[in-house]
Amino acid sequence: MIDRLRVSAFVVPTDFPEADGTLEWNETTIVVVRVDGDGQQGLGYSYADQAVARLIEGRLADLVIGMDPMAVPRAWDAMVRSVRNLGRAGLCAAGIAAVDCALWDLKARLLDLPLATLLGSVRDAVPVYGSGGFTSYPLDRLTDQLGGWVERGIPRVKMKVGQEPDQDVERVRVARQAIGDAASLFVDANGAYDRKQALAQAEAFAEYGVSWFEEPVSSDDLDGLRLLRDRAPAGMDIAAGEYGYELGYFLRILAAGGVDVLQADATRCCGITGFLRTGVLTQAFGLPLSAHTAPSLHLHPCCVLPTVRHIEYFYDHARIEGMFFDGAPIPEAGVLRLDLSRPGLGLELREAEAARYAA
Repeated sequence: MIDRLRVSAFVVPTDFPEADGTLEWNETTIVVVRVDGDGQQGLGYSYADQAVARLIEGRLADLVIGMDPMAVPRAWDAMVRSVRNLGRAGLCAAGIAAVDCALWDLKARLLDLPLATLLGSVRDAVPVYGSGGFTSYPLDRLTDQLGGWVERGIPRVKMKVGQEPDQDVERVRVARQAIGDAASLFVDANGAYDRKQALAQAEAFAEYGVSWFEEPVSSDDLDGLRLLRDRAPAGMDIAAGEYGYELGYFLRILAAGGVDVLQADATRCCGITGFLRTGVLTQAFGLPLSAHTAPSLHLHPCCVLPTVRHIEYFYDHARIEGMFFDGAPIPEAGVLRLDLSRPGLGLELREAEAARYAA
């Protein structure tokens, strides 16, 4: 029986001002949940606002305490029902995600199994792409970061565009020069362009071998995504989906033909349970799935889903997870690999380190 749930929020300053096409920030908040049951403890987390911690304490904790730790989907259903009048998308989904991930971790630990083994893995490693290249970075920092990932054996890198559209093509040219011709170059506009801008930029980016154009227009503009997918240069995938919080959104974007690759984020789509269900949708539509950010959290579920293409090794989250968690996976030869000697998600909170950033 689950007999205790604890939640903490930690605010970690960035090591340099960060921005994308539509937003600027200088700190990242991670909400960590620990659930105790039958002598074991499960760990989960999401990246969200501190308000999510209060939501978990006030709305979700009492639902979960007393439940059977083997019945994770039952707890998930109860949490989803409980937020009906609050609105499931956004903060509620992030709160459910953190608890759901902790419950899956606890179940696997009680069975003394890695989570991927419990769920039934189809692989033991997943390719990653290095992600950062923020629009706030000067060119030297941009090239050092992207080129550094390639030197570390990550053959795919992503940069942000869209804040100053007239400078984007030059930044892409410089990035290509820094990473060489063999590495794959991705761009992410975070919905900053309108449709005509995005089409023009896609043609210009293609000259520098850009093979992934993420959120060229708003992820809510399904017709615009379909337009970009139909008219983008050959060899350039259109990707979106990171702001999907429930299956209905993923179904709409897939049915609209809006993407070549669907993205999903377990810290937003109600946890590992929601992420796995999204993976089934991509399989039904015959499209690949890419995990958005939170690399340590996504490794195990990505080893379970046959349609997964890669995991985003997002600079902010990789940095925080390396600081906060023993067992955070590190890319080797461009992949994250399961450590099957560690049960659950394989993560242990470094409490003293985390406490320095307590909200």
